[in-house]
Amino acid sequence: MTTTPETFVVGATGLLGSRIVTSLLDAGAPVRALIRPGTAGEKQAALKALHSRGLELVEGDLTDPAEKLADAIGGATTVVSAVQGGPDLIVDGQLNLVRAAEKAGAHRFIPSDFAVDITKLEDDDNFMIGWRRQAAVAYGDTGLEVLSVLNGAFYEVMIGFMGIVDWKAGTVSHWGDPEQPLDLTSVADTAAYTAAVALDPQAKGTHRFAGEVVSMRQFHQALQRATGRTLTLRTLGTADELRAEITRQAGLTQNPFDYVGLQYQWCMVTGKAKFDTLDNAKYPHVRPVPLEDFVREAAPEA
Repeated sequence: MTTTPETFVVGATGLLGSRIVTSLLDAGAPVRALIRPGTAGEKQAALKALHSRGLELVEGDLTDPAEKLADAIGGATTVVSAVQGGPDLIVDGQLNLVRAAEKAGAHRFIPSDFAVDITKLEDDDNFMIGWRRQAAVAYGDTGLEVLSVLNGAFYEVMIGFMGIVDWKAGTVSHWGDPEQPLDLTSVADTAAYTAAVALDPQAKGTHRFAGEVVSMRQFHQALQRATGRTLTLRTLGTADELRAEITRQAGLTQNPFDYVGLQYQWCMVTGKAKFDTLDNAKYPHVRPVPLEDFVREAAPEA
């Protein structure tokens, strides 16, 4: 009888991390999840609810000494990072996690990349993606097999905090060419693909997935069909004008998170971070939800 290797997940209390844990359990895989000491409330309760399905919770932190973190990883073969935060977590924390995974005898590492094609960007195109690129350089000497999962932009982000859709005003606003194709995927489907990669012993290198590839014009049309509402498609300017706006906003604030949404949009609308190919066909059992169906369920009522 073949035993499925154990997977260790960091960031399991987050939106994506919790879905990755669920997807792994759905596949019948044993999972250990790292939670910070003192984690309480709904986040811990949600993970404890999965205990009956085989989830094992271990307390620890990415800043723990590598030896201690290695004990938490235990006998896991694959380590998955779904952490979010600043460079202390994305760069230093993930480097520490890789060193701990090496000490624990793990074989593979899935970093918290989950974005547009970070391999085609420069560090200063998007400061959050820059941290991920810097992390990859920092642990570039590892003997672990690094399996990067890229999903484009989350559906949830596109219709939420990015500021593209204003449901109250009835507008969809964009920069650049409205016909430029964009890679989009839901959080749940990104988690399902991540679990598929984690459990695939043949998986290697970078994997690129998309629930749908649509232009901003098609995105706008899908929103209208899904909601039955008339939404005005507004052009805010060219890609070059967007870059200038990012520079302008950067000069007005000490907090780069004030303009990171615009940086993500620039990476997408220029086509610089567009996936050249998709790996969806490698895992046909994952059937991503169409954008229109997702919006039909997620959009606020008029």
